[in-house]
Amino acid sequence: MDLLHVIAGDGRALATWSAAHREEVRRRLHEHGAVLLRGFDTGGVDGFQAAVTALSGEPLPYTERSSPRSTIKGRVYTSTDYPPSEEIFFHNENSYQLSWPLTLYFYCRTAPGAGGATPLSDTRRVLAAIDPAVVEEFTRRRWMVVRNFGEEFGLPWPEVFGTHDPDEVERICAAGGIRAQWLGPARLRTTAVRDAVHRHPGTGEASWFNHATIFHVSTLPAPVRDGLLELYGEAGLPSNTYYGDGGAIPPDVLEHLRAAYRGAATRFDYEAGDVLVVDNMSTAHGREPFTGPRDIAVAMAEPHGAPS
Repeated sequence: MDLLHVIAGDGRALATWSAAHREEVRRRLHEHGAVLLRGFDTGGVDGFQAAVTALSGEPLPYTERSSPRSTIKGRVYTSTDYPPSEEIFFHNENSYQLSWPLTLYFYCRTAPGAGGATPLSDTRRVLAAIDPAVVEEFTRRRWMVVRNFGEEFGLPWPEVFGTHDPDEVERICAAGGIRAQWLGPARLRTTAVRDAVHRHPGTGEASWFNHATIFHVSTLPAPVRDGLLELYGEAGLPSNTYYGDGGAIPPDVLEHLRAAYRGAATRFDYEAGDVLVVDNMSTAHGREPFTGPRDIAVAMAEPHGAPS
């Protein structure tokens, strides 16, 4: 079955159509993993947010941030504000957190000139493609994310946690299963250990659901990786991953994981007005480099927490 299912509209208002066809969209989403709504009158950001609400309820705020975004309106955000020349590797939104959105929405306000797709990868197929011994080791040892926040690199911790109060940051971290370590007034290191495989609450299907690959330093382009290591050393990287007990993940394992994502991938070219709906647990997404203008609005919905 194809990962991406396309529903062609006839120019009707997307929010009105979505309210009447909610069950159809959600059934297709669970069957395939992603649905592309094309040919509708999206109605701008307001219409997009109304369609999200019709299909999934109120959009979620972007919390415990890992990438720079700007608020467009309400809880609609820009896609990651990285330079156009940079690729963003496959990942499931917020899979490094204790809770995450089940459904993601991407609204193409301006199509890119060349490239700029949101490639998709079926994390159910990713899991099936990974060597069972690798899956077993991650299941047994779990995986660890270490993040460093400072004024000179990455995101400052007040932007990530939405507060300038260190005590509130520690409260947020404790509630989210995160260890917070202050290295100075403006420097914070966080550590969290998570599961690598999760089951979808709606379908029961298991998927490879984690940030172990995208957050690992080896997934960065070589010039960026080498520059960060030279400046900050491994311990000071903006983000890096390990096995849950702190052990290093071998390079061949990481390359194997990246190959599994690529082998389960598909892509499409955006058209202005497209709305892409993604099942965040069964489908990872990324971003291709691009040229020309590209304006993609993003919303997240349906919070789900990992079992305690």
